[in-house]
Amino acid sequence: MKSAFSFHFPAASWRRGSACHANNTCVEVARLTADCLGTRDSKQGEHSPVLRFTPQQWRAFAEQVKAGAFDLA
Repeated sequence: MKSAFSFHFPAASWRRGSACHANNTCVEVARLTADCLGTRDSKQGEHSPVLRFTPQQWRAFAEQVKAGAFDLA
């Protein structure tokens, strides 16, 4: 993986969480390759920068989100 920050993945199947609101303020996630997952801002759609993670990095990130490690309050 050359960079964790990329822009265009036309073949990716992007998914949104079930709590996504109608105002389109969601995070989208897709498996980009067998060893790479991506996340992007749904407001920007195809023009959104994509943060790329290995499956291990994604699991660690998701665990930290669930634990509240990134909560602002």
